[in-house]
Amino acid sequence: MHLDAVDINCDMGEAFGCWRIGDTDDASLMGLISSANIAAGFHAGDPNLMDRTVRLAVEHGVGVGAHPGYNDLQGFGRRRIDATPLELVNDIAYQVGALREFARRHGATLQHVKPHGALYMEMAIDPEFARQFIAYMRVAAPSVFVFCMAGSATERAAREAGQPMIREFYADRDYADNGSIVFTRDVGRPDPAVIARKVVRACTQGTVTTVSGREVAVPFESICFHSDTLGAFDIVRHMREALKAEGIRIAPVSEIVKA
Repeated sequence: MHLDAVDINCDMGEAFGCWRIGDTDDASLMGLISSANIAAGFHAGDPNLMDRTVRLAVEHGVGVGAHPGYNDLQGFGRRRIDATPLELVNDIAYQVGALREFARRHGATLQHVKPHGALYMEMAIDPEFARQFIAYMRVAAPSVFVFCMAGSATERAAREAGQPMIREFYADRDYADNGSIVFTRDVGRPDPAVIARKVVRACTQGTVTTVSGREVAVPFESICFHSDTLGAFDIVRHMREALKAEGIRIAPVSEIVKA
């Protein structure tokens, strides 16, 4: 495996009112990515911030994505909520609808939907939840990409239903032996140079070293990092420089996978 081009996506708009998380402003990151996952109000985000973040993405030619999460402002969407798949899909529909209206306001279309945090991880292992989410997408947004992990229930449901999807590689998260990310609420301040080497290896060899030291294959079309990770600006800057040195182009998902 050697990618000629890859998307870089980042979770953005993850604040609320005057409250902020992380040490990097979205404006400094937007020109360095190709897809933005914009918080839609349940785990973070508010109408003014959603409007501002969408406008920023459109100004930079960045793909606009809805980033729905659990209804958990206090826990930043990283705590699991015990609810039925239908209840969770309705929460997602509510958030996607809100973000899509801001995209329309700024003359953009919705490029993708990517669940956030614990909601993303729950869908990855719950086939019925994944199936109901994809069934919603087939009706409400049949040409919109779903971002997911390779090997997840979400990927399987999308493939079976014919929903366009993009698989992710997580730059600033560790991997378990089963190829899934290790879910954590705080990753501290990772070394940008280490992350850049990890990303280049994934793009050129298709593998990642797990927390136990094993090598596992991770197929993907997009690299994810998080704006709330400390040092996010240095992380994406190092990644871009390392990818450029390998001749790997940063491109929007529409150029990598045709919907």
